[in-house]
Amino acid sequence: MLDPDEVSRLCYERFQQLPRRGKPEPGREWTLLAAVLQVTRKENPDSVEKEVVSMGTGTKCIGQTAMSPNGDVLNDSHAEVIARRGCIRYLIQQLHEAVSGRSSSVFCPSDQRGKWKLRPGVSFVFFTSHTPCGDASIIPMKDEQSQPCPPVTPVQVSHEGGGGRKRKADEPSEDQNPKMSRLDLKETEQVDRRDTEASESWADSTETSVETSDVVPQVPDVHRTGAKCVPGVPADPLQPGPGYHSTGVLRVKPGRGEPTLSLSCSDKLARWGVLGFQGALLSHYLQEALYFTAVVVGRCPYSPEVMLRALVTRCSQVSDLPAGFSVRPPVLLQSSLEFPFSQAQTELHRRDGQGRISPCGAAISWCNVPDQPLDVTANGYKHGVTRKVLGTPKARSLLCKLELFRSFLSLVSATDPSALPDSLRPSDLQTYWDYKQASSWYQQTQQQLLLQAFPLWPRSDRNLLLFR
Repeated sequence: MLDPDEVSRLCYERFQQLPRRGKPEPGREWTLLAAVLQVTRKENPDSVEKEVVSMGTGTKCIGQTAMSPNGDVLNDSHAEVIARRGCIRYLIQQLHEAVSGRSSSVFCPSDQRGKWKLRPGVSFVFFTSHTPCGDASIIPMKDEQSQPCPPVTPVQVSHEGGGGRKRKADEPSEDQNPKMSRLDLKETEQVDRRDTEASESWADSTETSVETSDVVPQVPDVHRTGAKCVPGVPADPLQPGPGYHSTGVLRVKPGRGEPTLSLSCSDKLARWGVLGFQGALLSHYLQEALYFTAVVVGRCPYSPEVMLRALVTRCSQVSDLPAGFSVRPPVLLQSSLEFPFSQAQTELHRRDGQGRISPCGAAISWCNVPDQPLDVTANGYKHGVTRKVLGTPKARSLLCKLELFRSFLSLVSATDPSALPDSLRPSDLQTYWDYKQASSWYQQTQQQLLLQAFPLWPRSDRNLLLFR
C-alpha cells in the first residue's frame, strides 16, 4: 500500500536539495509543488524503490496574446504542468537509452516493431502539494481556511469591522531580478482582474454571514477557484455560499488581466487519466499509454468526493478506445504533511514589516536527466533574460514546445531506421503539428474523450503548432 506521507516527504526533501534560485522568499512568497515519482517493485514483493524523477513549482500562466507561433514560450507554469513536462524530458532520455542499446530503468522492448513498454514492476505516482486548480478546488469550507488554489487572491475578513481586505496579486518581491523587471514590467505590475473579482465576490458572501452579535453562525460555503468556465458553458452563478460556482465543468486558468487558453489542472489531470500523461509524440514509441497509478495531495483543504468528481467521474464512461488506451483512474490519497512554502505556512511565518505575502513569480523545473536537469523560468521565458535575447535559445525554457519537440526529433534520429515505429516512417513529417497528427491512436483516443466527456474543450490554434 502506498504511504502518502512517505511520498510527500520524498518530494519535500528533493525540493530542499535544489539550489536557491527561483525558490520563494521565506515569509514573503509562496508557491505550489508537484512531482512525478517512479515506483519500482523488485522480484521480492517487500522491496519497493520510490524515486522523484520530475519536480515543478509555479502558479502562473501567460495570456493568450503572449503565446508564440514558434513554440518558444512556456504557456502554462502551474506546478502540475511543470512536473508533467519535466517527466516528458525524463522519458525521452530513457527512450534514448533504450533505442541506443543501453539499459533503461523504465522501458523494455514490446512485441511490436519500434514500440516499447514499461518494465515489469515500474509505475508512476503524481504528487501535488495542493488540490489542483479548477473543479477539484471547489470544496466545502470547514473553517476559515485559506483559498486552496492559486492564482486566486485570498481575502482577509475583519469580523470586528465587517470589512475585508485583499492582497495585490503578483506583487513583485524586493529581490526580483532587474533584468526580468525590464522584460515584463508591465505584465508584472498588472493585477489579475479576474481573480480580483472572484476575491471580492468571496468577500461579499463572507461578510453577509457576519453579525453584530458575539455568535457568528457557520454559513455553508465553498472554496473559490480563479479558473473561469470555458466558452459555451454558462458562467458561474456567483450566488452566496455553495451556489457561487458551477461544478463538474471545464475551466480555463486566469492570466495577468487577460484570458488564457490553458485549461485548469483539474481538467488536465482528468484528461491524463484517459490519454495518458506521455503526450502525442511519445505515443509513437509506446505500446500502451502511461497512466498515474495514484495522485497524492499534500495537507491542504481537501475533499475526497470532490477529487473523485473532478479527476475520475467526469471521464469514467468514456469507451470505444483504440488498443493501448483505456480509462485508468488513479488511486486518490492525501498526506498529512504540508509543504513548507504553502500559502498558509508562508502567512504563518510572515514577520512584522515584511508586508503582504504574494505568489512567487518564478517556476522551477527539475528532472532526472544528465544534461541541464534544472530549468528556472518566469513569464514563459528563462528567468532573468533581457529583451535583446528573445527569440534565441538563451531565452527558451527547456520545457517549451519547441525544445521538447527538438528533443523528440533527436530521439528519432538516434533510432535505427529499421527500428522506427511505423507511424514515424512517412517522409512528409516536418512540423510539430505533423508529428502530433501522425500519432493516430492517440488522436483517435483524444477524439473519443472530447466527444464523450469534454465536447467544449477548446481546440488548439493550428497556427501555433506549425513550427519545426
